[in-house]
Amino acid sequence: MRILKKHDFGPVTGYEFGWSPVGRPMMTAYAFRVGPVMIDTAFSHVRADVLDLMKKNPPEAVFLTHHHEDHSGNAGILKSRFGIPVFGHRLTARKLASRYRILPYQHLIWGAADPVSVTTYERRWEGAGISLIPIHTPGHSKDHTVYLESENGWLFSGDLYLGDRIRYFRSDEKIEDQIASIKKVLSFDFEALFCGHHPKPENGKRHLERKLNFLEDFYGQVAALAEKGMNENEIMKALHLKEDWFVRILCFGNVGMKHMVRSVIRSLQN
Repeated sequence: MRILKKHDFGPVTGYEFGWSPVGRPMMTAYAFRVGPVMIDTAFSHVRADVLDLMKKNPPEAVFLTHHHEDHSGNAGILKSRFGIPVFGHRLTARKLASRYRILPYQHLIWGAADPVSVTTYERRWEGAGISLIPIHTPGHSKDHTVYLESENGWLFSGDLYLGDRIRYFRSDEKIEDQIASIKKVLSFDFEALFCGHHPKPENGKRHLERKLNFLEDFYGQVAALAEKGMNENEIMKALHLKEDWFVRILCFGNVGMKHMVRSVIRSLQN
């Protein structure tokens, strides 16, 4: 099944993509377009759709929030087809310089991202009345970066938000870094939160505050039990935390609630 929806958020257009070999896609991903700029590029399984949407009015630049294949999957083909620069954090550039290994479920759901030369960009970009300020926000990934358009109150947040409450982490996510990154971003003013999977065009800052409150509460509860000597399984049971075993098995153990608990314990050991 294939999903392609266009969402008009005033001057910002959100293109929502989903793909699945059987049934409804588990998750959709957004690529955003504002003026001559494209933020994130969706995943390679929807490459034909992305190119078709962009061919009549190609972007002049692409900005990547991070290297994950559901965000960077079409950066290479857009750069080569239209001769445009792809901007991102220096760690994004390093990761996308060559093809990186992904797990079978990632191949199935999104497909691999082609290598692409990313121009390191860590300062304000201006053009066509748009001003984007990159803010490094590690936690979901080491290279994660959001883009603030302060004049219009827009935050292109990649995977910093995802939801007020979340049910799992990837194995390499760091909860203490996510908390610090969200606090950093909340020091800026914005209204619209253009999340890569669940955009909140209104009350976006409030939604991100709720995510922060959830993570801080979760951290505090897990840390208190860990400091009493409980292991991750005992903490899961004490807090009545349930693993989504379908997600856990599908993702070869790379995604799960236990990774959130484990991230708290690891932060206490550092």
